[in-house]
Amino acid sequence: MNSRRRKTTRILIIYTGGTVGMVVDTGSGALKPIGFREIRDNIPEIVRLGFEIEVHAFNPPLDSSNMQPAIWVELAAIIGSKYETYDGFVILHGSDTMAFTASALSFLLENLAKPVILTGSQLPIGEIRTDARENIITALEIAAARKGGKALVPEVCIYFDYQLFRGNRSKKYNAEKFEAFYSMNYPPLAEAGISIKYRREAIARLPDAPLKVHRQLDNQVAVLKMFPGINRHTVEAILGTPGCRAVILETFGSGNASTEPWFISALAAAITRGLVIVDITQCDGGAVELGRYETSAQLQQIGVWSGHDLTFEAALTKLMFLLAQKHSRKRLRMLMETSLRGELTEGG
Repeated sequence: MNSRRRKTTRILIIYTGGTVGMVVDTGSGALKPIGFREIRDNIPEIVRLGFEIEVHAFNPPLDSSNMQPAIWVELAAIIGSKYETYDGFVILHGSDTMAFTASALSFLLENLAKPVILTGSQLPIGEIRTDARENIITALEIAAARKGGKALVPEVCIYFDYQLFRGNRSKKYNAEKFEAFYSMNYPPLAEAGISIKYRREAIARLPDAPLKVHRQLDNQVAVLKMFPGINRHTVEAILGTPGCRAVILETFGSGNASTEPWFISALAAAITRGLVIVDITQCDGGAVELGRYETSAQLQQIGVWSGHDLTFEAALTKLMFLLAQKHSRKRLRMLMETSLRGELTEGG
């Protein structure tokens, strides 16, 4: 039945794995994954939400460190195949690569009009002080939230520790606190307290076209992170990686890098060969401004592209997404430097 005609809210939980569904192995003392049934048994409050909830569980569960582009495509395909049946989707996922998955899904799910909320936890569901219960319950509430029959949050988001972030603006920054994620360049979409307060002006508008699920990503991407003392052999090895089509250049500050002649020459030669080089800042907040300082002016002159205020996770997944579409170099650059899903601040 079409979700617009149905009275009962239906949510699909996609359980991929992660800390949220782990217990301590009595033999080794290491964390090992459990199934969704055990997770559900630890959150009896779910029944009181009054939603119809169904589960699609990965078998076996996947540690997020083993997440791959093929799994992102699989997740997008699952959502696409169930899109008319459910009002919203909650993905239970390990926190380590959650921002990568959220960013990838934002690009793969074009014209998304329903919530796709990723969440997880820092402590396993069976621990007394676990953050899993609150994260899952509130993620379900947000996935079900509607006004006038339409979703309040038609985006791919991350919900963690009382805050809802746009997925492709998010970054994991803390491995110990419950407050594991932040979004330095974009405000939270909602905050949960006694009630859930939505920041409507920050949430994407509903699309005027049907959902389009993309099913291809190209992972021929490398990363060149600047540091004082980086040597020529390292730079040339990365730029000369066989089969590589694009390099993310992680620079200092607002896009600055070494002005050593050998470094600029190596980048220029790679660009002449057809390699795409996108400049993003190593800083979690702020944006690349090519040409603002002398140390970025030469990058601009030789044809390095600006990543504006893209997170590393968004830059990587966006490149994978666009490279798979076989665009001309001119159009690829235009799309890379344009906001497609709210992932960057144009001109920023």
